Amino acid sequence: MALQSMTGFAREARENELAAIAWELRSVNGRGLEARLRLPSGFERLEQPAKARIQQRFARGNIQASLSVMRGDTLRRPVVDEAFLVELAELSKRLEEQHGVAPARADGLLALRGVLEVPEANADEESRARLDELALASLDAALDALVEARLQEGAALKPVILGQIEKISALTERAEADPSRQPERIRERLSEQVKLLRESAPGFDEQRLHQEAALLAAKADIREELDRLKTHVEAARSLIEAGGPVGRKLDFLAQEFNREANTLCSKSNAAGITTIGLELKVVVDQLREQVQNLE
Repeated sequence: MALQSMTGFAREARENELAAIAWELRSVNGRGLEARLRLPSGFERLEQPAKARIQQRFARGNIQASLSVMRGDTLRRPVVDEAFLVELAELSKRLEEQHGVAPARADGLLALRGVLEVPEANADEESRARLDELALASLDAALDALVEARLQEGAALKPVILGQIEKISALTERAEADPSRQPERIRERLSEQVKLLRESAPGFDEQRLHQEAALLAAKADIREELDRLKTHVEAARSLIEAGGPVGRKLDFLAQEFNREANTLCSKSNAAGITTIGLELKVVVDQLREQVQNLE
């Protein structure tokens, strides 16, 4: 399976003699899957089947789906609630006189919900069924286009993320090969530290001094962190190659990378390792930004 971004846009329009229908779909990042629909009056019945179709195709992302319907002449019988319109006009007039607000325009009043309606009763059962069929077929095509848009974005993200994984791998190898980790260099540092302690406090117990130095050396060892970084690198590569909705897992791995980078810096007793740890944190932050775009 390919990687899929959570970002995308699609539009699909279809028509018959009853109506011209258009769907616009916008998808952005989200922790889970959330579908928000904007349906014209009289089409609320499509909300559940539309959401079901969205849930079948996507695992994550905030998806906004807007349906617009332009009725054909056979169903274009608008009804105006004139009493309600007059009441709104009088309210607008009072607001203008008492508070100096701008006067209301006729098109603004007619756009308010409940003033101008196209009652569903104007369409018989057969017409409603054909409208629903047209709307859902158009939605299916729009969802297919949105899937393709998100796949294209995911394909563009894949080399970027793999490049960041490779940087993490290279930094891990640099840390492992750093001269400060060579046994002779470690012995030199310990000898210097022991010498300084003996000179500053001659009364220190010799055996205890060496025990403490050995303990400090063990605490500063970064072998476990390097091994975990390598394991996480391989896990990330496998997830990316497997594809599908792996964004959450990669985000978790990014947190693990960051944890190991922090530990690397805190354990470091050499400038080279500290520099590598800081570089690692920068790359991990960049990685996390990118994987949060993935489904």
